[in-house]
Amino acid sequence: MKRSGPLLTLLAGLLVGLFMLSLNATTGEKATSSYVKPSPSTKASASTAPARTSAPPSPSPSRTPVPEGVYTGRTDDDSSAIAITVRDDKAIAYVCDGHNIESWLQGDVKDDGSLRLTGKGGASLDGKVKGTTEIRGTAHVGSGSYAFTIGRAKKSSGLYRANSTVAGAKIEGGWIVLPDGEQVGILKRDGKPSPAPRIDPETGAVTVDGQQLTARPVTP
Repeated sequence: MKRSGPLLTLLAGLLVGLFMLSLNATTGEKATSSYVKPSPSTKASASTAPARTSAPPSPSPSRTPVPEGVYTGRTDDDSSAIAITVRDDKAIAYVCDGHNIESWLQGDVKDDGSLRLTGKGGASLDGKVKGTTEIRGTAHVGSGSYAFTIGRAKKSSGLYRANSTVAGAKIEGGWIVLPDGEQVGILKRDGKPSPAPRIDPETGAVTVDGQQLTARPVTP
């Protein structure tokens, strides 16, 4: 009796194995992996991306302090005198022609060294410090505009004011003492202006209608 059964079974198994190998080669199936190789473009973008930095703080506005003191001088057209007193970022100014035009103004000194002062009747003064010893600007008083360049005053020069009552009349006086010793001022008696008498810059003493008064330095 022939033993063909086992041989046929072995042959059938070999055929099935060959068929499965042929099927895998045809379909292109491969073992899978969880690792994914990065593409060249991904590497380039990662290496060239700039590091994130915080924005630099914005610079603070520059400050041009106005040295404290009194600045005096005449207008560019030589028609009037101007004095500005600066203290603690505040300023007081006096514009006077010595006859009938005058104005007191006040305001703040800004961080950039500029001034914006205002007074009665819409009067105003705009100025700015130049260097450390000079203020340039324009004063607007009444219908007139007065450009000026004034310097920091030395001893005896300055701005003075007096308020009192003499013989029943209200006295209001303002004086600008210029560097050359010239004095420009107006004295009002019950609101009526006239040229102011001279004062002693060392003491502020002044005689009005036979009575001695004291004109004091003006500060903000």
